[in-house]
Amino acid sequence: MASQDADDTQHTGAADDGATTGPDPKIADPKIAAAVAAAEAAGPGNGESVRVDSWIWSVRLVKTRSVGATACKGGHVRVNGERVKPSHSVRIGDEVRVLHEGRERIVIVKRLIRKRVGAPVAVQCYVDNSPPPPPREALVPVGLRDRGAGRPTKRDRRELERLRSLGGLGFLPGGRPPQERRHSPPADE
Repeated sequence: MASQDADDTQHTGAADDGATTGPDPKIADPKIAAAVAAAEAAGPGNGESVRVDSWIWSVRLVKTRSVGATACKGGHVRVNGERVKPSHSVRIGDEVRVLHEGRERIVIVKRLIRKRVGAPVAVQCYVDNSPPPPPREALVPVGLRDRGAGRPTKRDRRELERLRSLGGLGFLPGGRPPQERRHSPPADE
């Protein structure tokens, strides 16, 4: 019973001082902690909200704010399952889904910030529930020539175009199949 009381005391002591399960190495860094504090100071006050296009740009889910606004207008941003306009307000606890560059990012808002911050600080502002990115396919370099081989001949250029076309199936560079030659029947038949 005494060992059980000791365990209870240790558990309640850890809960009372506000400690988490372990120190977060990202926040333990004083530079990151200072940057997080600066981002929160520049952010909205209690009960305020931030525009969704501004927030997804601030936490580096998209490259520019205008790309974020365009994604919202195109229906590629959802907050709590609903398509939203760029001016939609984001609050702490909202689920934001962004479809960008062929990948869906699913994040839960943890902190609201208005200004763009560095990547180590940005990851502190959301919980990432995104599926892992698809593996990069090993691309075979098509049309690479040896250094010093000179200009390609006409035959070399045709082979390069054939390889670059759709799967090397003999399509023309524009992606259309070659026209078959059709001879008109002789006039006397």
